[in-house]
Amino acid sequence: MADGKKLGLFSLIAIVIGSMIGGGAFNLVSDMAGGASAGAVIIGWVITGIGMIALALCFQNLTYKRPDLEGGIFSYARAGFGDYWGFNSAWGYWLSAWLGNIAFLTLLFSGIGYFIPIFDGANVASIIGASVLLWLLHFLILRGVHSAALVNLVVTIGKLVPIFLFIILAIFAFKLKTFSMDFWGGDSFLFSDVMSQTKSTMLVTLWVFIGIEGAVVLSGRAKDMKDVGKATVIGLLSTLIIYVFITLLSYGIMSQADLAGLKSPSMAYVLKEVVGPWGAAVVNIGLIVSLLGALLGWTLLAAELPYLAAKEGILPKLFAKENKNKAPINALIITNVLVQIFLLTLLVSDKPYNFAFSLASSAILIPYLFSALYQVKYSIEKKESKQMVLGVIASIYAIWLLYAAGLSYLLLTAVLYAVGILVFRIAQKERGEKTFKHRSELVWSVIFDLSAVAAIIMLVLGKISF
Repeated sequence: MADGKKLGLFSLIAIVIGSMIGGGAFNLVSDMAGGASAGAVIIGWVITGIGMIALALCFQNLTYKRPDLEGGIFSYARAGFGDYWGFNSAWGYWLSAWLGNIAFLTLLFSGIGYFIPIFDGANVASIIGASVLLWLLHFLILRGVHSAALVNLVVTIGKLVPIFLFIILAIFAFKLKTFSMDFWGGDSFLFSDVMSQTKSTMLVTLWVFIGIEGAVVLSGRAKDMKDVGKATVIGLLSTLIIYVFITLLSYGIMSQADLAGLKSPSMAYVLKEVVGPWGAAVVNIGLIVSLLGALLGWTLLAAELPYLAAKEGILPKLFAKENKNKAPINALIITNVLVQIFLLTLLVSDKPYNFAFSLASSAILIPYLFSALYQVKYSIEKKESKQMVLGVIASIYAIWLLYAAGLSYLLLTAVLYAVGILVFRIAQKERGEKTFKHRSELVWSVIFDLSAVAAIIMLVLGKISF
C-alpha cells in the first residue's frame, strides 16, 4: 500500500475511539445501574481503568518492541505460546467483532424506533433493516480500507457532539443528594454485596472498551508504527474520561432503580428528564450516528483480522484473498454471512442486545489474556521489570474478567471455540503441520469440547437462556 493510502495518527486515534464509543456508551447508564449502586460503579471504573490502562500500555510497548508482529492480538499469543493459542486468540477476537456487530445493529434499530415506531430492535422489521445496512457497509468496505477509515474519522467527530452535550447539561442538573442516596445499594457498606455489584459491571465495562486494540490490528496499514501505541493510549484515556462522566453524572440525576428501568438507549431518557423530549431526540440521533461509525469500524476490523491471520497461516488460505482495492473480500463475506445468520437470534432472545454484547465480551477474554501474558513472558526474557509489572497487572485483570463473566456466558463461548478447532485443523493441514504440537494443547481442546457439550445440555434443559 502506498504511503498516501497509509493511516496517520489522527485516523488511528479515530479508529480506536470510534471502535470503543459505539452503542455501549449510549446505553451504559442502565446497563450499569441494572446491577450496581453508585459506589460499586466507582469501584468498577477504578478496576477497569487500572486493568485497561495496563493492557493499553502492554499493546503500546509490544508495538514498539515487536513491530514485526503486525497482527497484534493473535500475533502476540502465537509468538509467545504457539500456533494453537495464536489461533484461539485470532478466532476469539473475530468472534467478538462480529457478535458485537449484532449488538450494535440491535441497539441501532431501537434508536431508529424512537422516530419510526415500526422498528424496536428485536422484530422482523428490525432484522430486515439491519440486513440492508449490513450489506451496504459490506460494499463500502469493498471499495478499500482507506476509504472506510476516512468515513470513520468523520463519523467519530460527529457522534461526540451529542455525548459532550449530554455531559455539559448533566453537570448542571447533577444533585449530590440524589447521587449519595443508597450509595452502596443498601443501608450500609457490606463488602460481599458491593463486590457482587462490582462484578456485575465487569462485562459491561469490558464491552464498552472493546476496540482498544483497533490501531494494533491495523498496524500494518499505519504510516508510522510509533503512532499505533500513541493512538491506543490516547484513545483509551479519552474514552475512559467520557464513560466515567456519563455514568456518575446520571446517578446524580435519577435514582439507581429509575436508571435501571430506562428503555434503550438509556442516555436519551436521562437527558429527557433534564431538558425534555428534544434531549431524547438529540441523543437518539447521536446514537444512530455513533452506531453507524462503530459498525463501520468493527466490520473493518472483523474482516482485517482473519485476513491477517490467514496470511500468516493461522487461518485457512481462503480468508487471505483480496479484491482489486486491497480489501479482504473473502474474510468480509464470511463475517457478514455469519452476522446475517445470527441476526435471527433477535427473534428468540429476551434481551438480544445484552445477550450479544455479553457473548462478544466473553469471546475476547482469551485474546486479551494472552496478549497480557505475552508481555510478561517477553519482559522476563528481556529483563524489563517495569513492563513485566504492566503485564502482570493486565493478566490479573483478564483473569478477574474470566471469573466475573459468569459460567453461562463462558460455556456458550466455549461452543464457538470448540467449532473453531475444526477450522484450525484445516489451517494446520494446509501448512503441513500437526494439529496439536503439545499434549497441553490437546487437553485444552478437550476442555473446550466438554464445555461446549455442557452448554448444549444446559440450553436444552433451560438452565441457560438467551
